[in-house]
Amino acid sequence: MLSQTTPLIIALDYASLDAALCMADQLDPARCRLKVGKELFTRSGPAVLEALHGRGFDVFLDLKFHDIPNTVAGAVQAAAEQGVWMVNVHASGGRRMLEAARERLDAQRFRTRLIAVTVLTSLERQDLAEVGLDVTPESQVERLAQLARQAGLDGVVCSAQEASRLRELCGETFLKVTPGIRPAFARQGDQRRVASPAEALAAGSTHLVIGRPVTEAKDPMAALEAIEREL
Repeated sequence: MLSQTTPLIIALDYASLDAALCMADQLDPARCRLKVGKELFTRSGPAVLEALHGRGFDVFLDLKFHDIPNTVAGAVQAAAEQGVWMVNVHASGGRRMLEAARERLDAQRFRTRLIAVTVLTSLERQDLAEVGLDVTPESQVERLAQLARQAGLDGVVCSAQEASRLRELCGETFLKVTPGIRPAFARQGDQRRVASPAEALAAGSTHLVIGRPVTEAKDPMAALEAIEREL
């Protein structure tokens, strides 16, 4: 497996196993981890995890579990049994759900990292208001991050804009996994709260999730190396 020093996680946002593995074969497992999300896992199932692990990659299984406590605990255990490096849940599922997931991993002595989604980076204040939350994204992120820390989780998904404050509230070792990363050579796309790789790390992010700037590049490893230079 790779050096633990890399903060880079490349998102394999593909519809097919073949496309995902084609991209994985162009990347170096010593230079990055990979993220498998809902569409790819729903289409390919555990086969994609087995194939990526076989290529030497650490995998972040990004399924954002959100259900009753026992169901989420079972899902997190199933992910850990498949050897994933990291798995996530929605912090808005509440304290009992978060604690159940944490307790299940601990009881089985899994080392899989467990993190929580706070507020999706595509959401702005108006979006939160439409679902009954009359708060800023920043304040909601802080509330949910502290809940996740109290429940014993390893970290949260957050935007770079919140990472500095979360470092103050939750500490240096609490993981802050940041999507919405756009290197200098990339366009913003559909994310709203974005930052460059260097800005995110300086703000306190511990891991950076990067998709299209690498996966849509003519030379993915060259794009990855450009990001490393930015850092």
